[in-house]
Amino acid sequence: TKRGVIKKTKLEAYSRPRQNGVNAITIREDDQVIQVRLTTGDSQIIMANRNGRAIRFHESTVREMGRIATGVRGMTLDGPDDEVIGMIKDPEKETVMVVSEQGYGKRSEIEDYRITNRGGKGVKTLNITEKTGKLVAIKSVTDENDLVIINKSGITLRLKVSDVRVMGRATQGVRLINLEKRNDEIASVCKVLSESVDEDMQDENVTEVGE
Repeated sequence: TKRGVIKKTKLEAYSRPRQNGVNAITIREDDQVIQVRLTTGDSQIIMANRNGRAIRFHESTVREMGRIATGVRGMTLDGPDDEVIGMIKDPEKETVMVVSEQGYGKRSEIEDYRITNRGGKGVKTLNITEKTGKLVAIKSVTDENDLVIINKSGITLRLKVSDVRVMGRATQGVRLINLEKRNDEIASVCKVLSESVDEDMQDENVTEVGE
């Protein structure tokens, strides 16, 4: 969740879905669910927050709970204005990509993130500055992926992950895109396979980086 809570429930607990859904977690008043991932029972988890920190831990440190349980602390936030921005799992064969509000990003090797117990503050995954803005996304990626980045102004861009070099965990990263409007920010980031160019992406609002 945004406030750093994590929980694990057996998939069979969702085997009888209702038309209006079933409870997956008892959520606190100031919180909300932001990510759900299917794990194997032997998965590794990385959670990241807006202030550029990330924590890596084994899912065995999170005991199984029922659907209506509130969960346990997965990550300690830096204060009331901080929040978790994403979670990835089992990134051993991939690199960790992070993207900030002002269009900066970087790739790091998974080995740069030591395994710790859940609940800590984690380590720096991007050096947050006024120029970079806060962190908005964390993805596990390979050279076969593209990133699709959507700005708050409605502009969508697509770039090749292979064009972003792998660098140290605590660096500022590189500029991935130029925000043309002064108050614009990155709103959302998703990864796709490089060869899967969707026909819907071929409109006038989509720009291939480098053109």
